[in-house]
Amino acid sequence: MATMTAAQRREQARIEYDAFIKSCPTHQLLGSISDKWVGLVVSALSAGSMRYSDLGRKIAGVSPKMLTQTLRSLERDGIVSRTVTPSVPVRVDYELTPLGRSLSDLLSAVKGWAEAHIEEVHEARELYDEGSRAGS
Repeated sequence: MATMTAAQRREQARIEYDAFIKSCPTHQLLGSISDKWVGLVVSALSAGSMRYSDLGRKIAGVSPKMLTQTLRSLERDGIVSRTVTPSVPVRVDYELTPLGRSLSDLLSAVKGWAEAHIEEVHEARELYDEGSRAGS
């Protein structure tokens, strides 16, 4: 059996990635980027760099703890960069990396779809709920 270089092993793994397999790294990444807070943070940052407090105001309902966890996760994944400017008080800005901008296009499309079709979803839910009650 021939020995593979690290680059060859990575390429082989990339070919074999399957997000339907729980142990696959792509399965875990898909779970991470499909989080609602991730989608909202990435969509908010698609307009440009923002400070932490501006993100907190823009994204209704996000707790400081959840915003911090989401930003740290996105930074770790290379989707968001964090810039600290030493001043009083310290200024921290977040912006999308090139990888994050490529994800932003997709998540912004999902956000747009949700905004465009929410009335249809509400109608479908009402019909479903009426049918569920009638069948009880």
